[in-house]
Amino acid sequence: MNITQITETYIKEHPSIRNCLKNNLINYSKLSRLIIKELHLEKKTTKDALLIAARRYQTKLKKQQSNEKEIITLLKKSEIEIKTKIVVFVVEKSLYLDNLLDLEKKIKKKADLFYAIEGTAAFTLITTEKYYDDFVQFFKHKIVNESRELVMIIIKSSKDIEETPGVVSYLLSLFAENQVNAYEIMSCWTDTIFVIHQNDLEKAIGFLKF
Repeated sequence: MNITQITETYIKEHPSIRNCLKNNLINYSKLSRLIIKELHLEKKTTKDALLIAARRYQTKLKKQQSNEKEIITLLKKSEIEIKTKIVVFVVEKSLYLDNLLDLEKKIKKKADLFYAIEGTAAFTLITTEKYYDDFVQFFKHKIVNESRELVMIIIKSSKDIEETPGVVSYLLSLFAENQVNAYEIMSCWTDTIFVIHQNDLEKAIGFLKF
């Protein structure tokens, strides 16, 4: 990577620095020295080269701010729905598919929550604690991982989300900045869905107030 790429990558990986840079609250000389020190670039570049790269990146971030205003306007009009007692299973792909279909029919017949995400090596299955024993019974030898004590946050936006770039990326940055781990992330038309630990719910509700 060249110096510009190194500088931008470093700033992207440090959201607090990125935010200060975006709001013009950064000391460029100190930032340049910090990057050189942390990445051991003493023999590869100069402080001035990094300083110039950081200033150029700040210009890019300024242009992104207008898009962020559109995103926040959209999110202010969105509704948030919370579902508790969520459980997530990761199941081997070699499972007996008829079992999965039977279980899905049983859950959906009762109008309960069920999501199935097919990956390259496994299925991720999301439902409520009510069906925990059923899942264990059906897939006991195929379960790779399970996560309990989870909640689901569903952000319901208008159709404008289709034409507003960066909404999911912006939301993910909020979760990262607030150190809230998203176990699963899904998007279905105007719904953006996050599955997090129940202990993080209060914090998440706080930073999702737009």
